[in-house]
Amino acid sequence: MKLFQIVIASVLAGAFSVSAMAAKEITREEAEKANYVSLGTVQVSGEPTEPSSTKADLSKLADEKGGSYYVIIAADNDRQISATAEVFKPTEN
Repeated sequence: MKLFQIVIASVLAGAFSVSAMAAKEITREEAEKANYVSLGTVQVSGEPTEPSSTKADLSKLADEKGGSYYVIIAADNDRQISATAEVFKPTEN
């Protein structure tokens, strides 16, 4: 029973730490003001879904690219969803 509780606690801790590390959507102005470094772009496309799902997909791709933030720079909903975002990370000092 104690092992089961440890496994459950580990899974829950992992779930919270992953969501805490998700890249955050910001505006172009916020990126410029903070002088964030651009890491390039990411793109998602597919069947129409909820906008929150598309944003979650962009956030995941930004994470994979090493970014902390993303700015949506293009989006289209003509028969299928497509969105492009520029990925940023804080400037290293």
